[in-house]
Amino acid sequence: MNCCSQKPIMEMPSGERLCKTHFTEYFESKVFNTIRKFDLIGKEEKLGIALSGGKDSLSVLNILNKLSKQNPRIKINAIAINEGISGYRDRTLETARDFCSKNNVKLHIFSYKEEFGLNLDDMLKILKVKPCTICGIFRRYLLNKKSKELKLTKLATGHNLDDECQSILMNQMRNDIAASARLGPRTGITQNEALFVPRIKPLYLCTEKEVTAYAFINGLLDSFNECPNAPQAFRANVRDMLNELEQKNPGTKYSIVNSFLQTLPFLKEKFKGGIINICSRCSEPASNGVCNACVYLEKLKRKVEA
Repeated sequence: MNCCSQKPIMEMPSGERLCKTHFTEYFESKVFNTIRKFDLIGKEEKLGIALSGGKDSLSVLNILNKLSKQNPRIKINAIAINEGISGYRDRTLETARDFCSKNNVKLHIFSYKEEFGLNLDDMLKILKVKPCTICGIFRRYLLNKKSKELKLTKLATGHNLDDECQSILMNQMRNDIAASARLGPRTGITQNEALFVPRIKPLYLCTEKEVTAYAFINGLLDSFNECPNAPQAFRANVRDMLNELEQKNPGTKYSIVNSFLQTLPFLKEKFKGGIINICSRCSEPASNGVCNACVYLEKLKRKVEA
């Protein structure tokens, strides 16, 4: 059944087929309901959006920018990290710059080269590590550090339901339940705004398919670019497995995330109260005496000097 006389572009799990206009209304309403349900955004915020220039981050920025226009007390800043991935990040950053320029969004760009002295491509030539491991450590480090410097009250990321589902299963497979306790629409266990800028996921209940459709039909981007390092990640294997399960058993991803949300409060209670260390070198949060970013920087330094 179609929603109206316009050409349908998306079939919903219920069987209803939505046109561009009604799908956009459905999607944006879903995001706003997620924000209300999990109390992600207050009436007055200085919000940061982690902007890569991909479909997820552009979609969440587009919707939160609309929210900012409805409520001027919610200020929007975009943060982009240039890891230095040749032939990839330069293109997505151009998309990010273009969107922010057209929509009057302040964009802050920080690079591995300027902050750490090396691009990711150069780091991977020096150290034999999985690209996503070292990249993730430095990316999270910069996002938190720069968000504090910009005095942001929260940082919104483009993580969608598929991303969360993958993370849940990856942590199960790695026997790392403590990591799952840090998941959810609001990430983290301990709220210490002096050390961590709270992170939120407005797209938490939106599937990747829905986000992709929203981004393309609303002209947020005209091509899909995947990081060239992504196929090497464990996440890629879990993603493919979940997609196969979803195709055979529609609703699998929703079931995994919804059941996880029922256990999440117990996980956060179990792992709360852990000690947060301060890195002796950079004064950023650390699980040990020295944070992982500084550990890798030291390894890079030794290799370069050897």
